[in-house]
Amino acid sequence: MKNNDASSMKKINWKKSSGIVLFVTLLFSIGYSIVKIITSDTAGDKAHELVRSDYVLMLLQCTLGIIVMFLPSIIQKKFSIEIPNYMTILYFVFLYCAIYLGEVHSFYYVIPYWDSILHAFSGAMLGVLGFVLVDILNSAKNISVKLSPFFVALFAFCFALAVGSLWEVYEFCGDHLFGLNMQKFRTAEGIVLTGHSALTDTMKDIIIDTGAALAISVLGYFSFKKRDKK
Repeated sequence: MKNNDASSMKKINWKKSSGIVLFVTLLFSIGYSIVKIITSDTAGDKAHELVRSDYVLMLLQCTLGIIVMFLPSIIQKKFSIEIPNYMTILYFVFLYCAIYLGEVHSFYYVIPYWDSILHAFSGAMLGVLGFVLVDILNSAKNISVKLSPFFVALFAFCFALAVGSLWEVYEFCGDHLFGLNMQKFRTAEGIVLTGHSALTDTMKDIIIDTGAALAISVLGYFSFKKRDKK
């Protein structure tokens, strides 16, 4: 019992530590982006040089990051759902990589395929979360609904795609309302893309989300089916 308690406490400490690191990092990044918005130019002379609109995006992403990092704890308290600690830690790691490394340190431009890697990671993570949520509902004593492994996998797949699509809607609205470039319809040199080229980034993201979610859904289906047989 003592070993289990120590292991549980260690997991909780890891979750708290990762949350504190993410919160402090994003808070300092908000202050940094505000200073740069005031002092930076509206147009840059060099490729990948950040300008005022880039720092506005950085401020928006960091602020949103601080808000959504509390979603797991809000969901747990409001709906009495116990989200596994490893899912919360992976969620914090994703936010750190996407916002702090991606936006603040320009990993989206510096590291090849950084955006694609994160979309594959998020699609897989959301698929796993879909399985976790249904597994919790299936195990709940006050809920009589029991889903087959196929419908659990289908829900996980649709759940991951739905959240991925909402993210693309968020990027489109940000670009339209604030003149940002989250959907990469404009190159680093400022050239506005048209036609098929302008849709490439958005469709690539959706395709990667779909592939990652499908892979997790298939693996989860066989895992649940094997567990049900046992």
